[in-house]
Amino acid sequence: MNTAAALRLKTASLWLVIISAATLGAVLVMQYGYGYSPCKLCLTERLPYYAAVPLGLIALFAPERIARMALGLAALGLLYGAGIGVYHAGAEWGFWPGPTDCGGGTGANPGQVGDFLNTLQTTKVVDCSVAALRVLGVSLAGWNALLAFLLASLAGTAAVRR
Repeated sequence: MNTAAALRLKTASLWLVIISAATLGAVLVMQYGYGYSPCKLCLTERLPYYAAVPLGLIALFAPERIARMALGLAALGLLYGAGIGVYHAGAEWGFWPGPTDCGGGTGANPGQVGDFLNTLQTTKVVDCSVAALRVLGVSLAGWNALLAFLLASLAGTAAVRR
């Protein structure tokens, strides 16, 4: 493998790790710091980023063949995430119906019936078809679709380019 190809692989891996970790950090701060409750689709959209961080780290330190496979797997996962983001954004804009079973991450199940009734009074159910926040007119799901597609392009291109 030539030096330029190795540098390209390592650079793409490093950017994949940094941007994926920053994205996860941002959504966790929004959830736990600012009280934005994620819906079911929001939680599903995070999964490719959770996988992209270790795959990017593997690609960063592994030999070329394994690095290319790791980046290829990350690209496939992020394409899936982009598809979920498009579906979620479309449901928010009313282009198609969202999932019928969409509720938020409400935490652990209460142990006693009285605790359950108290939890029901304070739990806010999050609807997947309502955007919690829009930035420049685009919902977070729409931004996720764009970011996941860009990261998938970065990882996929690095994986196949010689």
